[in-house]
Amino acid sequence: MKVVLDTNVLIAAFIAHGLCADLLEHGVQTHELVTSDFIINEFVEKLTGKFKFSVEEAEAAAGLLLAKMTIVKPVEFPSPVCRDRDDDKVLGTALAGNCACIITGDKDLLVLKRFNGIDIVSPSDFLEYEASR
Repeated sequence: MKVVLDTNVLIAAFIAHGLCADLLEHGVQTHELVTSDFIINEFVEKLTGKFKFSVEEAEAAAGLLLAKMTIVKPVEFPSPVCRDRDDDKVLGTALAGNCACIITGDKDLLVLKRFNGIDIVSPSDFLEYEASR
């Protein structure tokens, strides 16, 4: 199954050894992970800004992700879908990658539940979602 891991899931995977780290590992082993330059750039920006990683550490983490993910160019929408235009880029990534779902902790995305045939699930709901497919 093709899956997008939102930036917040990727960050949690790198800063804590919990559910998101397990999801990333499971995704790499079991699914095709799809991302975009937007998501990777946001990942690096948040790690270096909010979480005080060095640029070298953040870029090394991004390199690890890029080695295991398919990169696509997000579909652009003629008008905003979400309140936060950055969320539109996550939706556009999933659409461009022909993904089954987006895993995110972002409430603005989670409230949609589904967009153009793409399911939007929280990290805690993913394993149940995966089992139901």
